Amino acid sequence: MMAVHPRVLAFLGRALSLELSAVQQYVTHSALADRWGDRESSGRFRHEAVEEMQHAERLVQRMLSFGVAPAASQLRPVTTAGDLVGLLRQNAALESSLVEHYTEAVRFCLLISDRDNTDFFRQLHQEEFQHGVELEAWLSQLSTLQWPAEERATF
Repeated sequence: MMAVHPRVLAFLGRALSLELSAVQQYVTHSALADRWGDRESSGRFRHEAVEEMQHAERLVQRMLSFGVAPAASQLRPVTTAGDLVGLLRQNAALESSLVEHYTEAVRFCLLISDRDNTDFFRQLHQEEFQHGVELEAWLSQLSTLQWPAEERATF
């Protein structure tokens, strides 16, 4: 087991909470899209949930390698919306929170010259940043389409 700065452990714990919050949100949005009959969006959300779960698994493995029991202490409540665009905006906000968190973690690890954790957090940062780019592209694509003004039930 390697010695690790307590703030790095805090960054890992907060990241786990955010990643599991994202899993919960994407699974919920997948179910909502499915109820709306939008199988394509449901599948895309399900795919995102799997990716976020893989991030959570990497965080758990990292914490265990430091001899720390993982504990996601504060999951965010799921946010919903009455339409696909609203769901995507909610997801973009959550991805932005993850990117900000990983940016802070990278900065701190650089400050304390912790190269291994810098690289670990930087990889997660890049993946979350890419998720955000993909969500923005999806939103942009939808903005060119005409949608009915009606809102759908959120649950």
